[in-house]
Amino acid sequence: MARRFAVHLGLILCPALIFSLTTAGVQAAKPDEFKADLVILNGHVITVDEKNPYAQAIAIYGDKIIAVGDSRGIRNLIGENTKQIDATGKTVVPGFIESHMHPAATYPDIKMRNHIVNLFEIASMNDLVAALKAKADITEPEQWVRGVRYQDTKIGGHPTADILDRVSTKCMIYITHSSGHITAVNSLALKMAGITKDTSDHPAEAPNAVFGRNPDGTPNGVLYEGAGAYVLSKIATKFPVPTPEEERQGYLNSFKSFNARGLTSIADASCNAQKLGVYQAMIREGRFPIRMNAMMLTDFNEPAFQTNQNADDLSTIKAIKALGLNGGFGDSRLRMGLLKLFAGNSLSGRTCWVSQPYVGSHAKDNPPYFGIQHPLLFPPKGQTAGTLLDRIILEGHKAGFQWAVHSNGDKEIELLLDAYEKALKAYPRANHRHRIEHASVMRKDLLERAKGLGVIINFHPYLFEHGDKMTDFGRERFSWLFPYKTAIELGVTVAGHSDWSVSLADPLLKIQDMVTRKSKEGNVYGADQTVSPEVALRVWTLGNAYASFEENIKGSIEVGKLADIVILSGDPTKTNSESIKDIQVEKTILGGEIVYSR
Repeated sequence: MARRFAVHLGLILCPALIFSLTTAGVQAAKPDEFKADLVILNGHVITVDEKNPYAQAIAIYGDKIIAVGDSRGIRNLIGENTKQIDATGKTVVPGFIESHMHPAATYPDIKMRNHIVNLFEIASMNDLVAALKAKADITEPEQWVRGVRYQDTKIGGHPTADILDRVSTKCMIYITHSSGHITAVNSLALKMAGITKDTSDHPAEAPNAVFGRNPDGTPNGVLYEGAGAYVLSKIATKFPVPTPEEERQGYLNSFKSFNARGLTSIADASCNAQKLGVYQAMIREGRFPIRMNAMMLTDFNEPAFQTNQNADDLSTIKAIKALGLNGGFGDSRLRMGLLKLFAGNSLSGRTCWVSQPYVGSHAKDNPPYFGIQHPLLFPPKGQTAGTLLDRIILEGHKAGFQWAVHSNGDKEIELLLDAYEKALKAYPRANHRHRIEHASVMRKDLLERAKGLGVIINFHPYLFEHGDKMTDFGRERFSWLFPYKTAIELGVTVAGHSDWSVSLADPLLKIQDMVTRKSKEGNVYGADQTVSPEVALRVWTLGNAYASFEENIKGSIEVGKLADIVILSGDPTKTNSESIKDIQVEKTILGGEIVYSR
């Protein structure tokens, strides 16, 4: 937006906003007579605006920034009703933006029927059993006890059915791995689902399903990729359904936790019509303290589509087109952003498909293990690899959408880039900003292809939490994992995300991850791919705004942009690199309103 300097040194005002304020009846005829709703003074403001990188103070009117400058100039915008925040020298940055996560309702009270046990910090199999048993002891027979985010590398492997039978033989146990791509169930759940030795991998209803097995071939309760959903579909007793009020409160619990980490914008990478309805209801009720990009989950990953592959089944794109919608529909609080698709498996679950065999715990596998092939890449009926993916990508691209496609292994990414290349050749389109989500094992030649095609790489920096799972890829591949430095040097547009709840929705932790690439255990994975904290901060603000076509309204502290701002206890660009995660969020401001205060 155009700018000019006001009469006060160091104060920048927006002419268009001055006009709108005047015509709205505000008692001001000249720029120096306007009064702000909120001012932030005496801060160390890192604006992420190359033209004006640092400031001391910010003035806000409504939900927009109207001035950025020094404290002396901003004080002239203080009126009788202006709220003031004295930052006392603390660091002020743009609100953090999350470009890919999976928001879900959370229920912290174990007595609540929808409570799910968080297993992320569990350090042993015995502790896992004890944590789940506390919930099982207050759960009715043949009902579900659920847990999430267990880490096989921390507890000594995946919990099998016989281990989960120690939790309960009367309740069904269903827990998911931290990757979200592996599930473990007890014997009762296997029995209720009718899973036996005769159940084959890749059943027609779930072509991406693989069952862990005992030496005699009987399923051992560990379910890979689509096998977890397959088991659920076979059991009549479904998860308890929250009431509408419980559900909205559960989402609010999650959103408040994101605010406490400095997040002002998130992207729902598994959004659907039902979730949109929940979000809209929360907005009407005035309890939606976040901005949301709805990444609409397509139904091309449904087994029925993968087995039938009928062109008429491109129902998600057809339905959205029929409504006359396209990317960007909505407003700054809730908008329909991208189309989401899975075309690959998991890095931390070690199921993604790679070009060189896994090593580490797989070093002695015979034949060598390359991961699990995703059915969209190698569909049934013997088609050439990638042909189904090509058709889906082409239809979405031709309809004018921005794609966000989950791919982790380098073989998965090769086929996705092939699909993007074919679509762009058939229907050239500038500034499409198609994305690869996670892009975890990324060779240099793939980065060069992405650059040439104008594809955004949305990396997932989570080595602090999941570094110990990377040994299965081998030391020679550590520099291929989330290679931010090489990508940026090549001119590839990059973004970043947490994939919550796969990892913490904590931008400061992610910034530290990009700067150090060091795990919680102290091991460094690909030291040559570290970047500066300034670069990392830009990724988690303006970079992620760009990834959703929103760089003109947020991502930096500039006049005319949304007043989404975070005050921090320390400066992430000056703090010891291994302590960035320990910086506290003092306040989170969304559109000029304080939504979190420590």
